[in-house]
Amino acid sequence: MFNNLIESSSHAREYKRRGSFLLFTTGVYAVLLLLAGVASIYAYDAHLEAQTTELELLSYVPLDPVTPDRVISDTTRTPANNPRNPPAQPVRTDLISSVADPTRVPDHLGTTPVTVPPAPRGAVLGTYNSPPGPSFGSRGVPEGRGSTPVTIIEPPPPPPAPAPTPVRVIKISHVLNSEAKYLPKPSYPLMAKQIRVQGTVAVQVLIDETGKVISAKALSGHPLLVAESVKAAMQARFSPTMIGDRPVKISGVITYNFLMP
Repeated sequence: MFNNLIESSSHAREYKRRGSFLLFTTGVYAVLLLLAGVASIYAYDAHLEAQTTELELLSYVPLDPVTPDRVISDTTRTPANNPRNPPAQPVRTDLISSVADPTRVPDHLGTTPVTVPPAPRGAVLGTYNSPPGPSFGSRGVPEGRGSTPVTIIEPPPPPPAPAPTPVRVIKISHVLNSEAKYLPKPSYPLMAKQIRVQGTVAVQVLIDETGKVISAKALSGHPLLVAESVKAAMQARFSPTMIGDRPVKISGVITYNFLMP
């Protein structure tokens, strides 16, 4: 029995010692991993800074000194003569065609600026370069110096449109029922039958040159009977009304009588 007690206590001490060693080892490894991670971050940042510096040094390209192009202005001078009487022909030290002229191709291509202005048509060789004259378009006289003002001719205004001929409407004072070629009877409204409404409805119509009713408007009558009367009046047809040899529009009245059976 005493042997079992001694053996169990020794096992407990062994387990405790192993657990303490495991915890200590785990803590040491965690600290080492943390230090290694921090060191790798600082090393990566330092490497990025070194790369940035190297790129900036490589991207630098020294620029060539810029020299002002004033050669043309130095070589172009005006001859000592009266400015009111310029030379009849432009003078150039070298007859160089303009770059806008596709018919003259240069003999060789160069990279240095040209010191002589382009020679216009009719230029002659000389010891100086005369100032370039005014440029002209497709109209006018080349090298011209006229002072006549330009007159702009505007196109004449279009002729006025002819005034519309007023439409002549003949008003008929009497009722047009007897003059109709076709005069349908209006339907008796059901509501008017139920309340036993009856009476006369007068409808004013406008008839065009062919005898067709183009508009209708009730002048008098019970409201329940007006709609059917206007509908029937629009279907009426008349013979054309002539004034001389010309048909005209007429306006008159059609009446409808509504009587209960």
